[in-house]
Amino acid sequence: MNMEFIRKRLHEEIMPFAVRLSDGRKYDVPHTDFMALGKHVVIIIDSEGHPVHLDPVHIVSLDDLPAETAPN
Repeated sequence: MNMEFIRKRLHEEIMPFAVRLSDGRKYDVPHTDFMALGKHVVIIIDSEGHPVHLDPVHIVSLDDLPAETAPN
């Protein structure tokens, strides 16, 4: 996926969302604090608090999640 699209979604659009990968994995991003973007890498903090390094080539979609999944 295009890094500029991911960057725009992270900083300018409604939260939360899920990142879906080409292998079927899904990571929820309930808030901007759970995701970091580099030049060629996306890092997501998973539900257990561990960083997951992703190649944006394997990101196939960013899907809206219900607002109640956002942390309080």
